[in-house]
Amino acid sequence: MGKEKLAMKKLFGTDGIRGIANRFPMTPELVVNIGKATAHAFKEKYGKTRPKLIIGRDTRLSGCMIENALTSGILSVGADVFLVGHIPTPAVAHLTKSLNVDAGVVISASHNPAADNGIKIFNGDGYKLPDNVEEEIERYIPTEKVKTEQITGSFIGNVHSVDDAKGRYIEFAKASVKGLSLHGFKIVLDCANGAAYNTAPPVFRELGAEVIVLNDKPNGLNINLNCGALHPEDMIEVVKKERADIGIALDGDADRVIVCDERGNSVDGDHIIAICAIYLKEKGVLTKNCVVTTIMTNKGFDIAMDKRNIHVVKTKVGDRYVIDEMRKKGYVLGGEQSGHIIFSDYTTTGDGIISALQLLRIMKEKDEKLSNLKACMESLPQVLLNVKVKEKRDIDTLEVKKLIGRTEEKLGKKGRVLVRYSGTENLCRVMIEGKNKKEIQKMANEIAREIKEEIGV
Repeated sequence: MGKEKLAMKKLFGTDGIRGIANRFPMTPELVVNIGKATAHAFKEKYGKTRPKLIIGRDTRLSGCMIENALTSGILSVGADVFLVGHIPTPAVAHLTKSLNVDAGVVISASHNPAADNGIKIFNGDGYKLPDNVEEEIERYIPTEKVKTEQITGSFIGNVHSVDDAKGRYIEFAKASVKGLSLHGFKIVLDCANGAAYNTAPPVFRELGAEVIVLNDKPNGLNINLNCGALHPEDMIEVVKKERADIGIALDGDADRVIVCDERGNSVDGDHIIAICAIYLKEKGVLTKNCVVTTIMTNKGFDIAMDKRNIHVVKTKVGDRYVIDEMRKKGYVLGGEQSGHIIFSDYTTTGDGIISALQLLRIMKEKDEKLSNLKACMESLPQVLLNVKVKEKRDIDTLEVKKLIGRTEEKLGKKGRVLVRYSGTENLCRVMIEGKNKKEIQKMANEIAREIKEEIGV
């Protein structure tokens, strides 16, 4: 791919750079240049003479290929790399601060299929890179200055292994619920054959819980495959069979979580945030009695919070936008329906393990079953369809916009329609909420059909 084409194509999406491994933009050749540009940006923008970067990855087969390419690029610009191996995304965010390095890099495509992979970068403070730094990196990638920069001898970067990285993160996660004993709890834990396969089980076991572990045997190709946060069906069945207190399903990089109660009923991010918001308000520590969510949050969440005089702030879809709003106003709780939940007193990004621990603490302190806590919120029926698209044309310019308008008029105040593109995949998401499930299913199917006819693959 020529410089001109690369310069025009935006690489960073809402959650880093992502694509099919070994295809643009996740080719070894381009990843080397991403590594060079990242190290160069930290030299230029932050005045670092020899930047230090952590690299962690999930369990995808392509992770090793990308790690080696990325490392080579970073070293060639005279920066040092600290390798932490298979580890959750939030662990990299924590270790970036804990080890006092300049940046943390995660090689992961999160909840995507095994064939995909991606790169996301944390600043030295553990937060995802601001847009202006991502733009700086993109500007450097196609430049000859970065591609041909010649560093020799002792100025070439070095590689270090962080042998105690997993242990550091396990202790950090346990410290978020300091003093909590999970003795007497039976937990079913689905690790999604992903990055948390060897960190999540010890966290819950060392706090005293009986843990039944599912999908902790990654082979490079089974990450997220019919398991984890996107496919909790098997976990739910095991919870019912084993009469467990809770089921916890992480995604491939463990930055999100979906749980189920002791009856096997799914408890999504909206419900988890609602339970935690109410608890924090009762404790008097919910800053400004406010919680931050996204436009995808179920309308039932707003109703539940309004009943308890908790204000809800909405952002665009993406945990980075939730976090940005929380940082600006000093809010302590925010997240997404998908299970990205941020407790700013403990984490700088979504953390599925810590979110599950906070929920367990509430269950323990209140001596309540999760099914009872879940009743604080009643979700409106919701239909969400994904349409594969060949291009992301402005929805307002498509013919389907007329159908969307007619659907909104029909629903009135009793529901809502949200049509948007995924920030990480070539998908158009159609979401409709309303009181009648059959009716909104039909509406969503009609909109999805028109989108497919206009711009579908």
